[in-house]
Amino acid sequence: MESRSRKAEAPGSGPRVLVVGGGIAGLGAAQRLSRHPAFSHLRVLEATARAGGRIRSESSFGGVVEVGAHWIHGPSQGNPVFQLAAEFGLLGKKELSEENQLIETGGHVGLPSVTYTSSGGSVSPELVAEMAGLFYGLIDQTRDFLHATENPVPSVGEFLKKRIHQRMACWTEDEKTKKLKLAILNSLFNLECCVSGTHSMDLVALAPFGEYTVLPGLDCTFAGGYQGLTSRMMASLPEDVMVFNKPVKTVHWNGSFQEASAPGETFPVLVECEDGDCFPAHHVVVTVPLGFLKEHLDSFFEPPLPSEKAEATRKIGFGTNNKIFLEFEEPFWQPDCQYIQLVWEDTSPLEDATLKLQDAWFKKLIGFLVLPAFKSAHVLCGFIAGLESEFMETLSDEDVLLSLTQVLRRVTGNPQLPAPRSVLRSRWHSAPYTRGSYSYVAVGSSGDDIDLLAQPLPADGKEAQVRCGCPSEGTGVPTAGSRAQDSPVKAGRC
Repeated sequence: MESRSRKAEAPGSGPRVLVVGGGIAGLGAAQRLSRHPAFSHLRVLEATARAGGRIRSESSFGGVVEVGAHWIHGPSQGNPVFQLAAEFGLLGKKELSEENQLIETGGHVGLPSVTYTSSGGSVSPELVAEMAGLFYGLIDQTRDFLHATENPVPSVGEFLKKRIHQRMACWTEDEKTKKLKLAILNSLFNLECCVSGTHSMDLVALAPFGEYTVLPGLDCTFAGGYQGLTSRMMASLPEDVMVFNKPVKTVHWNGSFQEASAPGETFPVLVECEDGDCFPAHHVVVTVPLGFLKEHLDSFFEPPLPSEKAEATRKIGFGTNNKIFLEFEEPFWQPDCQYIQLVWEDTSPLEDATLKLQDAWFKKLIGFLVLPAFKSAHVLCGFIAGLESEFMETLSDEDVLLSLTQVLRRVTGNPQLPAPRSVLRSRWHSAPYTRGSYSYVAVGSSGDDIDLLAQPLPADGKEAQVRCGCPSEGTGVPTAGSRAQDSPVKAGRC
């Protein structure tokens, strides 16, 4: 196969290297490669019109909101994102202080919050704290199974539910209070689904859950937007390295390809794009999101991936977590409130939901983060994961705004609560080159599958042609009552 002519070639001599995907993983790979004199012939092929991938900051409501990744988790010296942000001068004195970097949160940091119920009441902070203490105590216990020879159940969800059922035997309150406790726990299950990027914690493998590492440091945000980081990374690359609107169709590898402009030279890899353009290369680094790779696994590589890599791709979980921003003219919450938690009193983690998605999708919504006030607007940021989140993407803005207005009027007990004046939301599952938010180690898979995906091809000891990278980015989730995080810095987020 010969490549169709292109408008420009990357400058320099030496091995040609292509990076597929311009998210933070692709930019990070390109940045490192560009600093090495041997890799002056470098290109990054990005499918969309912008770099950053699931890091996406938008100007809206008179300020900047994070449609994608929200926080730097564990902002300390062991965190490469923190190191880059510090290098580019994107953090303030507080975030850079040694004191902030040394804080050991254990992933459980509280936010000043209010908890509303579906009957229009509020839950006492003491009861919320009690259930959060129970829930996160059990989450911490999952680490005990990392090196265990035998696990009691396959999934995190089953472990949590089994332990909660045992604890219920010691509850002495009336039936109404017991049901409220279970409803609070169900809200925390939904939150953990957002953290893990999964529809259900029953899908998340128990033993590998303990591999996740929470780094020291109090989580922080970018005052000017997270995308400032990827913009600076892109600006640090040599001119003409980035190629936008260039979605890749197939990576042909382990071949012998030629190009008219380089007579007599052969290349082991040819990257074929959807528009017909072809890029021959000596090495390719693939950093596409796992959701995209799962959907195009049968056609994205030619020859197909070795069976063990293909199986690992299928086994690792990849789910959806979305944000819904609601803009209000005036806040209905208290000035010191940073998070609004929602509890549906007819739900329990010990019972499967029976209502159809269209009738109850909003019950998966964990609540709303209160964003710092903008000049002329007050904004709440809701979080929702799983199949309900994917269903939400199919609705119109008007339908979403109407549903959430009804939810807020119901939980606050105020039928006259003014409706939000606008809505903005992410649609990560619908995004054709993303197809979800982030990965998790699913039942039947392990951290070894992530390591296997990262191994170069071919696997016969010859010079590496293709390597798959795993970007570590997530859309962000807060936690009421006990911690404030979207997802801990976890190994192998793809």
